[in-house]
Amino acid sequence: MMHASLRAIGMAVPARRIDNKHFETFIETTDEWIVSRTGIQTRYHAAEDEYTSDLCVRAVQDLASRYEGTLDDVDMIIVSTASPDQPMPGMACRVQYKMGLQKAAAFDLYAACAGFVYGIVVAKGLVAAGSHRKVLVIGGETLSKITDFTDRTSCVLFGDGAGAVLIEADPVGNIHGSVTGANGEGGIDLYISGMAPDIDGTPLNMNRCIVQNGRKVFKWAVNTAAEQYRKMLAENNLQPDDLTWYVPHSANLRIIEAISNETGFPLSKTLESVVDFGNTSSASIPLALCKGIRDGKLKSGDKVMLFGFGGGLTFAGIVITWP
Repeated sequence: MMHASLRAIGMAVPARRIDNKHFETFIETTDEWIVSRTGIQTRYHAAEDEYTSDLCVRAVQDLASRYEGTLDDVDMIIVSTASPDQPMPGMACRVQYKMGLQKAAAFDLYAACAGFVYGIVVAKGLVAAGSHRKVLVIGGETLSKITDFTDRTSCVLFGDGAGAVLIEADPVGNIHGSVTGANGEGGIDLYISGMAPDIDGTPLNMNRCIVQNGRKVFKWAVNTAAEQYRKMLAENNLQPDDLTWYVPHSANLRIIEAISNETGFPLSKTLESVVDFGNTSSASIPLALCKGIRDGKLKSGDKVMLFGFGGGLTFAGIVITWP
């Protein structure tokens, strides 16, 4: 059986940098309040004519600039997003066209903040099955376009960005054991409205913006991350000291701190993107990895555990030996 290896990574964020003082001009908040409750200092917002597919393409271009091979033989593109340019065509098809990757099939994966890790799990399976040999997995969002800026508790959280990785067939492989799961009962706790006016009889806010029950999602995320952390260690026959880095979804720095407390895994060995980029949903984990590389932390041979959690409610985790 052929195995799968992560070979390259790239990222993109919009040019427009938003600091916390920006929000002081139109809602009742302060920089101190935002940092104390979320840890976020800055985030990036897309221009009016800039969309998720644009950021995804730029992330792939960044990846290509760092990759020694060619992308012409990519045979599958998977994009995770909760904020597509439009429901159809999918963002993966837009990337396929804009990058000229004529040999690639393409589809979007809808698992919110867990979607990027789900994409890696799916890519690994496609490679192991022998049906594909070179897969782009992209997490991209323009959450600023679906943010309710009258909601002072949530509008400060969200940012825009994209990250991409290349997964290739390999006799040895550096992508290891994974966990995936869902708690569909919690769908009402984190949603974006569409056509249906309710979920299981509970009326929705039909403004087509992100709506969340912050306290419930916080508790669920921490408990789930701690439980699945232990399962992933067992799945991969690892001890905590074997892990070099833990990379959870960067929803909120306080959630990351709480996960560290629950697992006992040091916060100093945790990579995040939320401080500089805000909560970027599908993009948060690849942005954290790129930030780790930029800061000289993430290096070849490091054992890295990724864990995404979010709307659905969904979760997915995987262990990778960094190339």
